Amino acid sequence: MKKIIALASAAVLGLGVAACDSGAENAAEDQAEAVDDANETAIDAAEDAGTITDEQADVAEDASEEQKDTAEDAADTMDSGTPE
Repeated sequence: MKKIIALASAAVLGLGVAACDSGAENAAEDQAEAVDDANETAIDAAEDAGTITDEQADVAEDASEEQKDTAEDAADTMDSGTPE
């Protein structure tokens, strides 16, 4: 019984280490988030200034979010080869 528990514990620890993100992956995801935040700030400012409509702001925000998701998926493949 103790061997089964020890093997199960080792398997869980191994999977936990394998799931860790690398520093490069984290940096890329942080950069994607920063770009998305900057885009959102600029979109909000343009909307508040009346240079774009609410609908245009929604489209721009959706596009920025999609760009961020794509960048994060690319960062996920740095370690595993497949997006998480």
